[in-house]
Amino acid sequence: MKFRTLGKTGYSVSEVSLGTWQLGGKWGTPFDPKDARDTLEEAYDRGVNFFDTADGYQDGQSEKAVGEFVRNHPDVHYTTKIGRKEMPLDIKHFDPTHLDRYVDESLQNMGVDSLDMVLLHCPPMMNYYMPETFFELDKLKQAGKIQNYGVSVERVEEGIKALDYDISAVEIIFNMFRLRPADLFFGLAKKNNVGILARVPLASGLLTGKFTADTKFAPEDHRTTNRHGEQFDKGETFSGVDYLTGVKAAAELKQRLGTDNLAAMALRFILMYDAVSAVIPGASNPTQIERNTTAADLPALTDAQMQIVRDVYDQHIKNPVEYLW
Repeated sequence: MKFRTLGKTGYSVSEVSLGTWQLGGKWGTPFDPKDARDTLEEAYDRGVNFFDTADGYQDGQSEKAVGEFVRNHPDVHYTTKIGRKEMPLDIKHFDPTHLDRYVDESLQNMGVDSLDMVLLHCPPMMNYYMPETFFELDKLKQAGKIQNYGVSVERVEEGIKALDYDISAVEIIFNMFRLRPADLFFGLAKKNNVGILARVPLASGLLTGKFTADTKFAPEDHRTTNRHGEQFDKGETFSGVDYLTGVKAAAELKQRLGTDNLAAMALRFILMYDAVSAVIPGASNPTQIERNTTAADLPALTDAQMQIVRDVYDQHIKNPVEYLW
């Protein structure tokens, strides 16, 4: 495993880390504490030292599992996201009163005295023009309840606006089907010493190259229920790519890149960008950890391979994805 510095936090984090939206079970299935513990342990054994969770994942069970783990492994760092566990999403969820309560509840869930990093969990764009939101995070930092803060965003413009504040990291969707963040935002983040956490790196599984037109997902899985943005931003599901278009594009990537392990190559692609501090693929069980962490061992993509990714994106994905996010 290789390590990179996470922005102004100074944390040295594994370049392949772990997102915990699926921790302890697949999307829409009951939480399994043993699976969660085993998954975290397997990741740690393979060099992962950074976990990304949220107060709303599995009704707080993800936070509790990560909290228990980090208490027993003090060399591990983490971030937790706040602001979306009470739906429907509203700008008031990011006002000082709500932020204070959410931080206190996360501290209790995780069983720690101070949170390594808190990310605002995809707040509405209007919140970026409400400085009291970020000034309250400054106060929580000064009080020692949090060590660092940042934002998880849906759109590039939100990440750019967040740079007005004393953020340490931005979590943003970036993958072979979502290239726009690298065009401008990555350079601005580097200039401001802000770390980048690349989320949804496999486009909800499309970039494993294993899905077909006939693939079925569980009834409660967001890949079934949120294809048109019925529950939350459409870009969270398949990176906003039309499903059948994504299946076709992934098949073309496998063929033109000459790989049967598109998932690992897709993660390695993200690591080609030095602005990225860590990529945070998810895993619902320990067996998926090996698939993710092997990406760190792959050779760098060649210029020709990078151009193939761009060609497939331009032909199949760019319109309309690039213009929406």
